[in-house]
Amino acid sequence: MSAISHAPEGLPEGLQAYRRTGVFTEASLPAALRRQHSTRAGVWALIHVLEGRLRYCVPDWRHDVVLAPGTPGIVASEVEHFVEPLGQVRMYVEFHAQPDQDPGDPHGKPEG
Repeated sequence: MSAISHAPEGLPEGLQAYRRTGVFTEASLPAALRRQHSTRAGVWALIHVLEGRLRYCVPDWRHDVVLAPGTPGIVASEVEHFVEPLGQVRMYVEFHAQPDQDPGDPHGKPEG
């Protein structure tokens, strides 16, 4: 489990983007992202909102914020989180890892 116990200010140094989801709307946002889940060890992510607003919650940190265009959500490695659309939204997720890491599927096993 990650040693981080509060919302990070940015991505760790040296990480590089290696994968990105398609654009999701409030109608197409997968159920798996709406319930608690985490990324694999060493995988961080940025949640980008293109239009609208998106709730980003990290229960263990008591971190509950509303993301909007220009304010990405930073997802720490192995930290459980979920998102919830607040009305109409367009968003995507960009995954980051060390250049020499082969993260494969960025997601850990879902809860439940």
